[in-house]
Amino acid sequence: MGMERWQTVERVPAPALIPKFGPLSGMRILLTGSIVAAPFGATILAEYGAELIHVERPNVGDPFRYQAPVIEKNGQRVSAGWIQEARNRLSLTLELNLNIPEVKDIFLGLIKNSDVWIENMVWVDKLGINDEMLFEVNPKLVIAHISGFGRPKFGGVPEECDRPSYDAIGQAEGGFMYLNGFPEPMPPMLAPSFVNDYITTMFMACGVLMAYINAQKTGKGQVVDIAQVEAMSKCLNDAFTQYFLLGMVKERFGNKIPIFQPANLYKTKDNKYVYIGAYGPVVYNRFLKALGLDPQKFPHEKAGASKEAVNSELGRELERITGEWVAARTAAEVKEQLTKHKVPCGIVKNIADLAASEHYQKRGNFIEYEDQTLGQTVRAFGFCPKMSETPPQVWRGAPRLGQDTEAILKRLLGYSDDEIAAFRAKGII
Repeated sequence: MGMERWQTVERVPAPALIPKFGPLSGMRILLTGSIVAAPFGATILAEYGAELIHVERPNVGDPFRYQAPVIEKNGQRVSAGWIQEARNRLSLTLELNLNIPEVKDIFLGLIKNSDVWIENMVWVDKLGINDEMLFEVNPKLVIAHISGFGRPKFGGVPEECDRPSYDAIGQAEGGFMYLNGFPEPMPPMLAPSFVNDYITTMFMACGVLMAYINAQKTGKGQVVDIAQVEAMSKCLNDAFTQYFLLGMVKERFGNKIPIFQPANLYKTKDNKYVYIGAYGPVVYNRFLKALGLDPQKFPHEKAGASKEAVNSELGRELERITGEWVAARTAAEVKEQLTKHKVPCGIVKNIADLAASEHYQKRGNFIEYEDQTLGQTVRAFGFCPKMSETPPQVWRGAPRLGQDTEAILKRLLGYSDDEIAAFRAKGII
C-alpha cells in the first residue's frame, strides 16, 4: 500500500502567510471551532504573532459571521462580532470529514504543519479524528478541547461529558449564575456578553501556552482539556472552601458586599451610578475623611470590618450617610472627592462613555483596520495586555469566508491549481 499524500508533507516554518511580529511568531494554530469559546482564545494568540488558520465549512462558515446585529454593504453581510473578534485569522474552507480521502490528506497535512490544534466541536470522533492519530502524525502537537463538561479521558460521568452546552449553560451548571444577581425572591441572573465563553477561552489560551512551552522543551505534545463548567467554578473565589470547611453555601448578595463597607453601588444627583469600595482599616479611614466623618464615632471594627459590623446599628447608619452623601453630588464630584483621598470608586459607564473616554483614547484602546468582508476601514477595541518589547498588532481584519484557502493549500501543502479546482468541484473546499 502506497504512502498517503499527507505523509510526504514537510513542515513549512511559521510564519509563512502572515507578517512576522509579536512574542508568538513561529507558532501556527489550526482552529476547527465556531462562535466564541475557542475562536476568541485563538485570536488572542494570533494578535500576539501566532499564525492562525480557521477551518470553516464551505458555503456556510462560522455562524458567528452572521450573528445579529449584522452590517451590510454592497450585498455583503457580516456581524459586528465577527469584525471585532475574527481579525488576524486565515480562513480555509474544508468539509471536515476524514472519511473522504482528500479531506484526510489536507487535514493531516495541516496537523503536521501546526503546533496547536484547537476545537470546540465535541463530535470530532464522528469525523474520524482522535488524539492518538494526531500525535502519531505530529508528536509535538498541543491539542486543546473545549466542551461544556469536559472530555471522558480526564474523568467524569460519560453521559455528562456528552451533553451539549452554550455560554448560559456553563454559567448555570458551573455555579456562577447562582451567585450572580440579587437575593431571593429575585432569580439568579445571566451575566451578559458570553462571559463564560470568554473566561473559558482565556483558560484555554493559558493552557495552550503552558503546553506549547513544554513541547518546545521536551518535544512531546499533550492534550489540554477545558470544560466551561470548571472554568466558571474556578472563578468562584472562596465558595468551595466555605462549603467544605464551614458548611456554608454562598448566596447572592447583589451589589452590596456583605462582609465589609463601604462596598456598594450608589445613585448620584445626575442619575448616574458610582461604586465605592474601601477594604481594610487604612482605606476605610480615608473614606471617612473624604466624607468629613469622625473615625471615633464610626470605628472600623464596629462599623465596617465584618458582616456583623456592617449589619450593626452603627454600620447601617454609615451606609445611610454614604447613600445620602452620594445622592447630593454628581458622579464627577463623587469621583473627584474620593480620588483625592485615594478611595477606590468607579462610575458605571456604558459603551458610549468608554468610546469618549480620554483615558481609553490615550491608552490606544481603539484601533482601525480594514474588514475584509465589507472592504472598509472599521474601528474596534484594541489589545489587552499591552507589551513593551513585542507589541500585538492587527495585520489584517476579519477574513472573508475561504479567503485564504488557495494560499494555504499551495504554500503549506503543495497542492496545484488543478488539484484545488478538483477539490472545489467535489465540494470539499
